[in-house]
Amino acid sequence: MSSSAVPRSGPAVSAAPSVRRSGLTWWKALVAGAVGAAVVNLIVLTVARLAGASLIVADGGEEHPITVGGVIGASVVPLVVGTGAALVTALWKPVFLRIAQYAGGGLALLSVAGPLSSDADGGTVAALSLMHLTLGVAVVVTLNLHRRHRARGVSTGARAAE
Repeated sequence: MSSSAVPRSGPAVSAAPSVRRSGLTWWKALVAGAVGAAVVNLIVLTVARLAGASLIVADGGEEHPITVGGVIGASVVPLVVGTGAALVTALWKPVFLRIAQYAGGGLALLSVAGPLSSDADGGTVAALSLMHLTLGVAVVVTLNLHRRHRARGVSTGARAAE
């Protein structure tokens, strides 16, 4: 038998590996984070209301009630603006995704000082503090969802249009 009679054991050209990403594109991560933060904070509001918290904050002699619309706005707007800015900045330098995760989480921790120093009952203070922490967690998770998407795409050498 000659050496040219050796049977082939596989295809002559190897197939390109399929690109599978575990994270979300920037806009999907942003929507998921905003919706998730709003839903969790509405649950916190409902539990606080059921527990008998007044959900009124006194500021400068005026009473400000905590409403569903206010919770949605305070959950969605900061997350979309801050996280959106981080995602746009990361197009220039991807390291900003990680920096924004730390900064967003840290700012949320610092923002808890507002509810803690407010003139409100304990249930309201606890609910507002938890809402601030929820927003910080949402920022970190949202950016991580996109960071995983980006890291997976870069490591396989594929560049998908987002």
